[in-house]
Amino acid sequence: MQLKFIGTGGAFEPEYFNSAALLSFKNKTILIDAGFTVYPRLLALDLFFKIDYILITHLHNDHSGSLANILLHKYFHDKGQQFTILYQSEKFKKQLEEFLVIQLKDTTKYANFAPLETLSDISALDTFGRHSEGFQTYSFIFEEENERLVYSGDLGQADFLFAHLQKLPPLPTTVFHDITFNPKNEGHAHYTKLQPYQAQYKIFGYHCNPTENPADNTIPLVANQPELFYPR
Repeated sequence: MQLKFIGTGGAFEPEYFNSAALLSFKNKTILIDAGFTVYPRLLALDLFFKIDYILITHLHNDHSGSLANILLHKYFHDKGQQFTILYQSEKFKKQLEEFLVIQLKDTTKYANFAPLETLSDISALDTFGRHSEGFQTYSFIFEEENERLVYSGDLGQADFLFAHLQKLPPLPTTVFHDITFNPKNEGHAHYTKLQPYQAQYKIFGYHCNPTENPADNTIPLVANQPELFYPR
């Protein structure tokens, strides 16, 4: 598996682009999230037609704002072909369809939907209400060749994710977790909540402004690891 970020910023750090990544997994390429900066980034980096599947952690604009553009571009520039969106539950599939129909009108013309189980060894952890009150979010867990990779989505309650991971069979595990340096930002994991798990897991922080990184933060940031993101 290889995960490489297209952007590492949040909703208010457009200079670092919305957090999203391409994952090479079982000889397929999965786009994780499609925020409002992702469509132009895919075009600028010439990555657009390398994508096989799309996964969305949740429907906030910085994670799904250019999804319709991506679907339309595929259809009109690839002879009517569709991207396949993998969905975590029937309820979330309905939310995706309702989100897209406003922009696309005929969603089935531009998008194919398939259950997450279409690809083996991917699981979604339901994190409803743990980023934004009453709002559906998910974390993703990928396993391949005795390795585990975890992508948090937006998750303020990091303990919930790590409690789940500790129940799984032991595997070398890399966790990419959203991070905040503001203790008042309860929608994302404060770095001090991630640090206790560093002894057990390899953890990288994303969805932040790296210039605000405090001196006592021991969580390495994706934005400071050139091998983990496409150049700005």
